[in-house]
Amino acid sequence: MPAKRGFSAAVDPAEAVRELAYRIDQPEMALVVFFASPSYDRPSLARAIAVEFPGVEVIGCTTAGEITSEGYRENTITAVSFGRDDYKASISLICGLDRFRMERGSEVVQDLFADLDIAPLTVRSVPHQIFGMLLIDGMSRQEELVVSSISRFLDPVPLFGGSAGDGLDFGVTWVFAHGAFHTNAAVLALIETSCPFTVFKLDHFRPTDKKMVVTEADPVRRLVMEINAEPAAPAYAKMVGLDARELNPMTFAAYPVVVRVGGEYHVRSIQKVEADGSLRFYCGIDEGLVLTVADGDDMARNLDAALTRLAAELGALDLILGFDCILRRLEAEQKQKSLDVSQVLKRHGVVGFSTYGEQYRSMHVNQTFTGVAIGRAKRKGDERRTA
Repeated sequence: MPAKRGFSAAVDPAEAVRELAYRIDQPEMALVVFFASPSYDRPSLARAIAVEFPGVEVIGCTTAGEITSEGYRENTITAVSFGRDDYKASISLICGLDRFRMERGSEVVQDLFADLDIAPLTVRSVPHQIFGMLLIDGMSRQEELVVSSISRFLDPVPLFGGSAGDGLDFGVTWVFAHGAFHTNAAVLALIETSCPFTVFKLDHFRPTDKKMVVTEADPVRRLVMEINAEPAAPAYAKMVGLDARELNPMTFAAYPVVVRVGGEYHVRSIQKVEADGSLRFYCGIDEGLVLTVADGDDMARNLDAALTRLAAELGALDLILGFDCILRRLEAEQKQKSLDVSQVLKRHGVVGFSTYGEQYRSMHVNQTFTGVAIGRAKRKGDERRTA
C-alpha cells in the first residue's frame, strides 16, 4: 500500500502516537506527515514519535482542527505514511522566519533537488513526478515572502501548503521536523512519486459587484486602516449590510473579500477588528488594492463536485492530502453545514488539517482548500487486467 492513513483520539500523547503508528505502519516508509491538535503536550508528543518511528523521516504541525478518516475532528492526531516503493522524499527545516530573505529560497530548493539526485536545470526541460509541500508557522506573517521565494526557484514543480494553527486561540503555532517542534519556522518537503497526482486549489465563492478600494494599509502588519477613505471596519460593515459592532470571525467567514490576480480571484480573509477600527487580515494587503465582496455557493456540494472531478481525472484515488482554512470550517458551522462538509471529506478519504492560511504555487491565500490528490500507481500486469 503506497500510502496509509490513520488517526487517534487518545488523550495521552504516548498512547495516541502508539495507536497512530499501528494504523499507518509500513515495512519501508519514505515519509510520515502528521497533524496534531495543540491540546497535546509537545515534548511528550516528540518523545513518543521518536519511540514509535525510529529512523523514519517525520514532519508535521499543530492545527486549528484535524481532518481524519471520520471527517472533521478536534483534539486528535492524524497522519499519513508514504511507502518507499512509490515515494521518495527530502525535507528542509527553515528556521528564523523573521530573518528570512528572498534569496534564501534558492539555497533551500537547490539542496532538496540535490538530495533527490535531480539536476535543477532539468526540471524545466524533463518531466518529473515531483510536488512540493510547505508547513509554516501560521503566526509568523511571513507566508507571502517564503512561498514567493520558494516557488520562484521551484517552478514548474507545483507547490501547496498550510499555515500551522493553534485552535482558535491564535497564540503560538508549531511545525515539526528532525525530532522536535519549532516555532518561527517552516518545513518544505519535496516528494517524488511514481503515482499520478494533481496539486489543486479550490473555493466556493463568486465575486459580486460590491467593490471597495484600500486607501491606507500596512502590508507588513497585515492591517487595513482605511477603505474608500473611511475607517476600515465601518466601511466594510456598510458594504456587507452590517453594523461594525456585529463584526466577528463568523461574519468575516460569511462575507469574504476577493482580489483579482492574474485573471483569477483569490480570497483575502479578515481576521479581526482592532481597537482603532482597522481590520487585520490573514494576508498582506497593499494600498490601492480593489477588494470585491464575494458570495458563496453551497460548500459541501462545491467540495464534493470538485473532489469527484479530481477522482475522475486520476482514476482510483489513493489519497487526498488537504489543507482547509479554519474560516471554511467556521462558515460551515455558522450555516449548519459542518456535518455535510465533514461527510464529503470522509467519503473522499481526505487527510489533513484546518489551517491559518494556505499556499498554492506562489500565492498565500485564505478561506481556500489546497492539497494534492494522488492516484494509484500502475503495477506490472495492470494493462493485462484492464484489457
